[in-house]
Amino acid sequence: MPVEKIDTLVVGGGQAGIALSEHLGKQNVPHIVLEKNRTAEAWRTGRWDALVANGPAWHDRFPNLEFTKDDPDAFVTKDRMAEYLVEYAEMVKAPIREGVEVLTAERIPGKGGFRVETTAGEIEAKRIVAATGAFQHPAIPPIVPENAGVEQLHSFYYKNPDQLADGAVMVVGAGSSGAQIADELNRAGRKVFLSVGPHDRPPRRYRGRDFVWWLGVLGLWDLAAPNPGTEHVTISVSGAYGGHTMDFRRLGGEGVTLVGLTKSFENGVLSFEDDLQKNVSGGDADYLRMLDAADAYVERTGLDLPEEPEAREAWPDPDCITNPLQSIDFAEEGIKTIIWATGFRQDFSWLKADAFDEKGAPIHQRGVSVQPDIYFLGLPWQSRRGSTFLWGVWHDAKYIADQIGIQRAYATYDGEAAIIAPAAE
Repeated sequence: MPVEKIDTLVVGGGQAGIALSEHLGKQNVPHIVLEKNRTAEAWRTGRWDALVANGPAWHDRFPNLEFTKDDPDAFVTKDRMAEYLVEYAEMVKAPIREGVEVLTAERIPGKGGFRVETTAGEIEAKRIVAATGAFQHPAIPPIVPENAGVEQLHSFYYKNPDQLADGAVMVVGAGSSGAQIADELNRAGRKVFLSVGPHDRPPRRYRGRDFVWWLGVLGLWDLAAPNPGTEHVTISVSGAYGGHTMDFRRLGGEGVTLVGLTKSFENGVLSFEDDLQKNVSGGDADYLRMLDAADAYVERTGLDLPEEPEAREAWPDPDCITNPLQSIDFAEEGIKTIIWATGFRQDFSWLKADAFDEKGAPIHQRGVSVQPDIYFLGLPWQSRRGSTFLWGVWHDAKYIADQIGIQRAYATYDGEAAIIAPAAE
């Protein structure tokens, strides 16, 4: 059976792979995109039923296609987002092959390029782009043993309250997923405990503008990537129920029991760090910094945006913040389920190359690997704060496509231009 050959192989058919395909197509770079499931599969099945986008439709999109069926200020559903990505892939004629998983990719010795083993056969590619994104494998910290007598699942596999066993629920993680799931469970009448660690907590809207608008005009979306290892910042924001500021004091006042950072588990008792008040106060400080920056911008530019002094009025401290619990006995509280909203880990073990640090993270500059002909796309803070958002990954994809185009141009150089003709006599 002949081996298929291609210039550029893109691994991953989500938003990163689709965006890159558009830019590669514009540069006439022969390429294929391999997706082990379906296009935009994570939006279809890797989210809970009621999830909506965390940004409004006018903002959370690719530059060349609007959400024409939706209110621009709406937070679209997960199914609508998957539909949008499929529409975009069709519009740019992305050569996506669904149901094809890459098993291994390694450089061909003495020849250049890569030999790629897939579930559909072998492919030889001159270059590879790992566009598998930031959310590859759900990560659950090894705190509670599997035989602890409580169901444990990652937020990636949570669907709705009816999915869970009767009883109270412990949610670990106060980012957008953990906070929204705790809110949903509480509204459904469940007894909910929420472990809150350090986090940022922006206003959903302020002075008539969504916070994504404020990040834009303040230049905060384009903040450069921080030093390696410091990229992750837990952000708690929600588009649910029409969009509202995620305030942990509000959640506590509505019945969610807030606790500190999860520390250890022993004999059916989960213990927490004594940092709940510190973490909530830190989120408050981040919230107020945004309000201050927005107010300063309005004063500086003279924009006619209404003042909103009530935005600075704090919810009262619920008892769970005033007198925080240091531990919870699962049996006494009737906790039957733990939902770990604790993020994801990346896995590039299929790519056999010396392109990663000791923790397995890519070594790169704006997605260009330290190893020739290897690229990454969809990484958190790949080039800027907005890199994991649709419009941000689109701009990162353009940069990667440009770099591939530059290398292709160099490859066509035959050396003749370096011959300097003798001066005329």
